[in-house]
Amino acid sequence: MTSLLCYRVHDRAPTIVPAAADRAWMDATPQRFAYRCLPLSIANSMGWELRLTTPIVAEWNGGKELADITVTGDDGKPVEWTASSHFGSGVLTFQTGYLFRTDPSVALWVRGVPNRPKDGIAPLEGVVETDWLSFTFTMNWMFTRPGRVRFEADEPFCFITPVNYRALETIRPEIAPIAANPELAAAYMAYREQRLAFNARLTANDPDTVAQGWQKWYTRGETPTGDSGNPLHMSHLRVAAPVERSPHTP
Repeated sequence: MTSLLCYRVHDRAPTIVPAAADRAWMDATPQRFAYRCLPLSIANSMGWELRLTTPIVAEWNGGKELADITVTGDDGKPVEWTASSHFGSGVLTFQTGYLFRTDPSVALWVRGVPNRPKDGIAPLEGVVETDWLSFTFTMNWMFTRPGRVRFEADEPFCFITPVNYRALETIRPEIAPIAANPELAAAYMAYREQRLAFNARLTANDPDTVAQGWQKWYTRGETPTGDSGNPLHMSHLRVAAPVERSPHTP
């Protein structure tokens, strides 16, 4: 089992919770059709969220200096243990409040919550070698325009996913015409023909096709012929909730 140790460095540290697959904007799509995209839902839940314990308000005037961003709580007072202007150039910096430790060769991919856009500000991403690091890292967001943004209490501001940070070095992409794999080419053409025919029936309001809604091959982990496409297929994901360890546990 891969380990992820989260050493809390102060009592004001944010909460860490399993990521959820739902999104408000996906709920608001007609008939919640956005959830038909299984890769989207799986990406939403592939990691853990760090959530704020207090609301913050940040405002940027468009300048490059540290003083050009102000960060306060609801009471108008600084909340530097949570967020501050640390780098300038419209970058808002959050303290994670934890020193993370992972297994050898495993890093944390640190980013904003997948598929959860926020108006006026965008999350920056980083890969941190937490298998040896003896100090904390920050989570940073960049204003996309001058203005004010608000993060609510319990709002996720950081998303962490363990990754093997040396694995990509072993991969060499190869490009080939699909005809080089006749079996795969035939399967693709069969899929394409069935997909085009299905969409044509949908456009024509065929009752059975409209009732079906969409072809669920990927959701079921099946090929268009009904064969199992992948015995390891994942149709949902819920990562484990963190457990509190005794301070006397090494």
